[in-house]
Amino acid sequence: MKSILSVLLCAALLILPATSIHASATPSDSSPVPGGIAVVPVGNVAEPAPVVTYSGQRVMLMRDATQWLAVVGLALSTELGEHHVDVRKAGATASTQVAFNVVDKRYSEQRLSVAPGQVNLSKQDLERYNRESARMKVVMQSFTAEAPGTLQLLPPVEGPRSSSFGLRRVFNGESRNPHSGMDIASPTGTPIRAAADGRVIETGNYFFNGNTVLIEHGQGLITMYCHLSSTAVKTGDKLKRGDILGKVGATGRVTGPHLHFGVALNRAFVDPAWFLPEPAEAVAASH
Repeated sequence: MKSILSVLLCAALLILPATSIHASATPSDSSPVPGGIAVVPVGNVAEPAPVVTYSGQRVMLMRDATQWLAVVGLALSTELGEHHVDVRKAGATASTQVAFNVVDKRYSEQRLSVAPGQVNLSKQDLERYNRESARMKVVMQSFTAEAPGTLQLLPPVEGPRSSSFGLRRVFNGESRNPHSGMDIASPTGTPIRAAADGRVIETGNYFFNGNTVLIEHGQGLITMYCHLSSTAVKTGDKLKRGDILGKVGATGRVTGPHLHFGVALNRAFVDPAWFLPEPAEAVAASH
C-alpha cells in the first residue's frame, strides 16, 4: 500500500484547470483488486480532459506529464477479470472503451456460531435498514466537478487501526457482507477531524452505523465517519481539513467505542489505508 500512497497520493499535488490533479503516477502504481484502486490511462494531456465513467458512475481524473489517468475505485464485490471505463473526449458524441484487469486479493474470513436472534434482523429493523440503504445509495452518487485539494487524507483520530477491511464474517454458516471500512480504536468523546476539505452531504442516525457523517471532497471522493456519540455538523456545511465534525462513540450495532472510517470513490468503498500515511507518520504529522 505504501507504493501507491507515496506515488499517487503523497506527491505534491497541483490543482489544474479542467478539474484535474497532477501527480507522478503510472499505471503500474495501481492496485486493481476488489477493494482497491485502478489507475487507467485514458488519453494524452495535449487534449482537453475527457469525461470518464465506470459502471455508469463518473470517476476521478488525474494527470501525469503525458497522460490523463482515470482513478477508479473497485468495490469488494467487483468480479475478477476484464473491466473497462467509458471515455468521452471533449466534443465527441460517443464514448470509447479502455480495458483494465481486476486481479484477486484474499481477505480474512471469520466464522462464528451465535444464537439466531443475534444475527437475523426483526421485521421492523429490516424495514428500517432497507430504507436507510436506499437513502445511502442516493447520497453516495454525489459528484462535484472541482478536484479535491489532496488525496493525502488526515487521520480523523489517532489510535490503533484494525486491519479488518474486507473481513467477511460467517454467522452460523451464513455469509455477511465484508467489512468496508477501517476501525480506529479511540475513547468515547474523542474529537473527530475532517480528513480533507469538503462539503457535508449527509448526517443521520443509521441502524448499523449509528450517528454518521459523510463528506464529499470532490470528483466523487467521499469519506464516512460512523458510530459517533455526537455530531457537530449538518448537511451542507463546508469543512476544512482538520475541522471537528463530531466525537467518537458507540452508537449503532457495535460492541464498544471506536470510529468506523470509510473512503469511497465512484460509489465504491475502498481500503482507507491507500489514502492515509503510515501510523508512525500520522502521529509525527499531528505534532
